[in-house]
Amino acid sequence: MLKTLKAQIGEFARDSILTPLCMIGEVIMEMIIPLMMASIIDDGVEKGDIHHIYVVGAWMILAAALGLLFGVMGGRFGARAATGFARNLRRAMYRNIQTFSFSNIDKYSTAGLVTRLTTDVTNLQNAYQMILRMCTRAPVSLIVAMCMAFSISPRLASIYLVAVVVLGICLVFIMSRTFGYFQETFRKYDDLNASVQENVLAIRVVKAYVREDYENEKFKRASGRLRDLFMKAEKILTLNMPLMQLTVYGCILFISWFGAQMIVVGDLTTGNLMSLLNYCMNILMSLMMLSMVFVMITMSRASARRIVEVLNERSDLADGEDPLTQVKDGGIDFEHVGFAYKKGGEEVLTGIDLHIRPGETVGIVGGTGSSKSSLVQLIPRLYDVTEGCVKVGGEDVRRYDLEALRNSVAMVLQKNELFSGSIKKNMRWGNPAATDEEIREACRLAQADDFIQAMPDGYDTHIEQGGSNVSGGQKQRLCIARALLKKPKILLLDDSTSAVDTATDSRIRQAFAQKIPGTTKIIIAQRISSVQDADHILVLDDGKVNGWGTHEELLANNEIYREVYMSQTQGGGDFDQKGED
Repeated sequence: MLKTLKAQIGEFARDSILTPLCMIGEVIMEMIIPLMMASIIDDGVEKGDIHHIYVVGAWMILAAALGLLFGVMGGRFGARAATGFARNLRRAMYRNIQTFSFSNIDKYSTAGLVTRLTTDVTNLQNAYQMILRMCTRAPVSLIVAMCMAFSISPRLASIYLVAVVVLGICLVFIMSRTFGYFQETFRKYDDLNASVQENVLAIRVVKAYVREDYENEKFKRASGRLRDLFMKAEKILTLNMPLMQLTVYGCILFISWFGAQMIVVGDLTTGNLMSLLNYCMNILMSLMMLSMVFVMITMSRASARRIVEVLNERSDLADGEDPLTQVKDGGIDFEHVGFAYKKGGEEVLTGIDLHIRPGETVGIVGGTGSSKSSLVQLIPRLYDVTEGCVKVGGEDVRRYDLEALRNSVAMVLQKNELFSGSIKKNMRWGNPAATDEEIREACRLAQADDFIQAMPDGYDTHIEQGGSNVSGGQKQRLCIARALLKKPKILLLDDSTSAVDTATDSRIRQAFAQKIPGTTKIIIAQRISSVQDADHILVLDDGKVNGWGTHEELLANNEIYREVYMSQTQGGGDFDQKGED
């Protein structure tokens, strides 16, 4: 874990080294000042030597100024190192998340990843700054002050030693008791973020069903559980300050009592007693700093584990040796394919054998849970098969460079996503170098040009996050246009015309047939009308091939297909032919 985190210090290693050096310099200056004070009292005040007081006083001012300079520089270097470390952590996690396969993403909730990128990194940033500054300053100050105290009076300094041992035992106890609570707390942060995220994304549904009170209560329970865990941890942590104060005042009391006795018998000077009391405060303040560092480390340790978990996660999909960088054509072959999600374990696809020629249009129908989406996600290698192989252009997809394969396959997912920005900006996700005319042509093919032109700003119209300011049918057509801009060899449409009327759906399919005849098109649909003109139609049932053929062949020979067709046509059609969205 430490090795992984250390690698993220990167270019801020210099600041990370200068910070503790400055802290050491500040401690040295602070440790010199009590000796100078003792000299002023013993050799200046008691002997009436005003010159000595002036000289030593000047040196004290210089030491204080240097200590201040070292402290300021240490704070500056420490802040830069900690913020840079946090930036590198966030950047490294974000970049690694971008490499995740779908199966890697399935391991983490969205809310959990957001918590790691925000709360957990902030905890680690604060802990790192404290480690660089306090964790250097406190031990050095403790050791130097202890040595100076023993050089003045070993008998009185032994009081500090006892105090350090007692407090050390107490701190270890506090740390061990609170770590478990903090670890559980950050898991509850994930639940809280998930509740907020779900509510915000579905706020229209919440309001439509008047469920604000229910959502408020759910959030209250989640935040209440988080509060309870923090309270349990804080109740233990509150022991820290009283123990510190008891030790500080106890040490001052004992040193004053025994020191006064030693002054009376001549074993100690007044100046030395003043120095010992200063060192007492230094030692106990150092212990207090260490206790704060230990508390922060305890909190951040749980965060560090969660961050390292993401940083060390490696994609399940990797390019093989000497990967292919060119896809010959859009031919697709499924050979004895079986597939199971890692999270579930059970096979969702079994014994799939299919052969699709380049340029063909294939429709896929089947009931909910028949694994239609799982099947097509194997083509661009969003998941890897568990049995058999999937071939594109005559080659196993595992032989291709992932980027080259996915650039040859355009997929419109079942859940359409648009990003905040103009329509043009969204379209150029499909092809960053696309010209305005190419964008318009893709939108015409997807039957999106008309409604875009009707908007006040046309193709410069701003799309809100998630495409919330366009209708479901408009969003689907924009996503289809975006996929077409890739000029792919294979186009996968996963139920991506479900929100448009059948007339528009028909025009989209006609445009595909006329304008991109060489592209292999696979269309998942719930409506028979969306696939009945396909070259072949695949009927899936419970992850197995139940039927394969043309519309007419399946009507004659496949019971599932015939039942779906009859249920959609006997009622007078499955959609308003003249409707829009």
